[in-house]
Amino acid sequence: MVSQRACLDFAIAETRGMAGPVFELGLGNGRTYHHMLQYINKRPVYVFERAVASHPESTPPEDRVILGDVRETLPAALERFGDTASLIHADLGGHNREKNDAFARFISPLVEPLLATGGMMVSSDRMYFDGLTELPLPPGAVPGRCFVYRR
Repeated sequence: MVSQRACLDFAIAETRGMAGPVFELGLGNGRTYHHMLQYINKRPVYVFERAVASHPESTPPEDRVILGDVRETLPAALERFGDTASLIHADLGGHNREKNDAFARFISPLVEPLLATGGMMVSSDRMYFDGLTELPLPPGAVPGRCFVYRR
């Protein structure tokens, strides 16, 4: 959680001047979403989730929830939003590293085209991008716990 927060806070600060939407891939109980809302101003935050099960105070409004499997909702988001996302955060993996890696390889090409120039991606798993640069971790982040990329 410490690494995730350090990376998110860094990416939020780095993208502060951008106007594009922010995408949260996976809501869970809503802690990360709630944290991001406190620091992201003037940018809509959309959540991609299969089924909302978050704490009521950390649940986004219905018009900011994109329900379904990310393998289907990410391509649909590209049609809807284009390459406008200023920040994308993903915490989609489970406890099986091999499955997480396979999933990251599958969704990386679905995530990459959503980011605007200068946009950033923060992920709990290593991603596989052709056009994004992996950045050094900010102070407070533990290597291997979080990854940061920029277009």
